[in-house]
Amino acid sequence: MKKIILIATLSILLFSCGKKEENANIDSLIASKNLVSIKAKRAELQTQLTKLDDAIALLDIKKSEEALVSVSVVKDTVFSHYLEVQGNVDTKENLIIYPQFAGILNTLNVIAGQKVSKGQLLGTIDDGGLSQQLAQMETQMALAKTTFERQKRLWDQKIGSEIQYLQAQTNMISQQKAVSQMKAQLGKTRIIAPFSGVIDELITEKGQVVGPGQGLIRIVNLNNMFVSTAVPESYIGKLKVGTVVNVYLASLGKTYVGKIRQVANNINPNNRSFGIEVSVPNSENLLRPNQVAKLKIIDYTNSNAVVVPSNVIQVDGNGDQFVFEATSIKDKTGIAKKVIVKVGKTSENFTEILGGLKPKTVVVSDGGNSVSEGMKLNF
Repeated sequence: MKKIILIATLSILLFSCGKKEENANIDSLIASKNLVSIKAKRAELQTQLTKLDDAIALLDIKKSEEALVSVSVVKDTVFSHYLEVQGNVDTKENLIIYPQFAGILNTLNVIAGQKVSKGQLLGTIDDGGLSQQLAQMETQMALAKTTFERQKRLWDQKIGSEIQYLQAQTNMISQQKAVSQMKAQLGKTRIIAPFSGVIDELITEKGQVVGPGQGLIRIVNLNNMFVSTAVPESYIGKLKVGTVVNVYLASLGKTYVGKIRQVANNINPNNRSFGIEVSVPNSENLLRPNQVAKLKIIDYTNSNAVVVPSNVIQVDGNGDQFVFEATSIKDKTGIAKKVIVKVGKTSENFTEILGGLKPKTVVVSDGGNSVSEGMKLNF
């Protein structure tokens, strides 16, 4: 390399210094119109040009025998292979509340964004007079109960007939059941929070007529979030409940550490996959249903693996995979040696080497495409 630079420098200097003088000699020679001298000068220039071409060819040959590369030392390290799949964030507690009773929405006790507790009254629907009916039925039930109690005391004293006693008992029980049914019917006019969470949306406004099948309120609980996805059938037995999973959400630029909480027992015949659910902590309250997540599930680990960057591995004409090892290293130079390798799994631009390389081996990490066996390496 130093010789190349020296020759190039001398050529430039000679060319710069002699250019003016040479041009002047040629001009005067042409002006003399001496054909013999002009032919002789032309022959001299052609000889110089041939020597220059030979020198350039020699430089190219010497240059092709060397390569400027980067090298790295192979180390044994922990290597993990990941199964990468895409999933969706979801929660079991994301619900639209529908009315069970038809009528006017009399009250609405919450606003969007409000936190509510399980069992809290969210609103009421006009009962259409059912409460008055209930009051009448409760009065009738009280009378039936009093009648039965008096008839029972008489029956205990052997006064009256058994038929009268049984009729009073039956009437009381019938009234009790009727009151219970009316209370259950009235309970449908009350809109109750099915679980603790946040009012995400008010779908219907106060004063509107509502009925079954018409959404009223969306309530969401973000404390029990998970990611659902499907993985290939070949991973049956490798994924278990409790397996740690890295969950990356591009929309947040964050990675969460979750665990598999459920593994499906059914195989989808259409794509030969099975579903899993990965629980994800939501301490910062940033996760939302239907966010897209990228899951990285460790399915293979080698604690003492020989690993190289995937781009250093090349394939020869025989289909063998190889790398270039730097041997005879001295003063940042070495000799290229082709080493056939047996590769394992690849993950995150690194490939596991199962055979052919040992730790502390120096390999060409950058510039290997211009290297050949036995070439001098500069790094």
